[in-house]
Amino acid sequence: MIVADSNLIAYLMIRGDRTAEAGAVFRKDAVWAAPLLWRSELRNVLVTYLRTGRFTLAEATERMHDAESLVAAREYEVPSVPVLRLAAESGRTAYDCEFVHLARELGAPLVTSDRKLLRAFPGTAVSMEEFVSR
Repeated sequence: MIVADSNLIAYLMIRGDRTAEAGAVFRKDAVWAAPLLWRSELRNVLVTYLRTGRFTLAEATERMHDAESLVAAREYEVPSVPVLRLAAESGRTAYDCEFVHLARELGAPLVTSDRKLLRAFPGTAVSMEEFVSR
């Protein structure tokens, strides 16, 4: 199992430059978990695609449904205090720290492409490339 950040989920669901890498992560471990926050973050990405005309509402809805199926039964509410503590200690956003806290709680790597997050939490966060090469 991995904790997938919202960008990783988006890379897998939305064809683009990083889709192949996200697919390689999925082939290595298809059990993805995330904090509930991932839904709002992916919805925001999909709305951007809608507004720029890259997706129709039907396409955005289909991608969201596929993503929800991927993470189904492995979505977690995370407590505020440890998230706030991690954010205060690291300087990263509370959003980022929800994923970090969940990864630590589950004993799973957080797979992300966020360089700042990778630098702030080297024992928890791993890049897609590093994860696949393990």
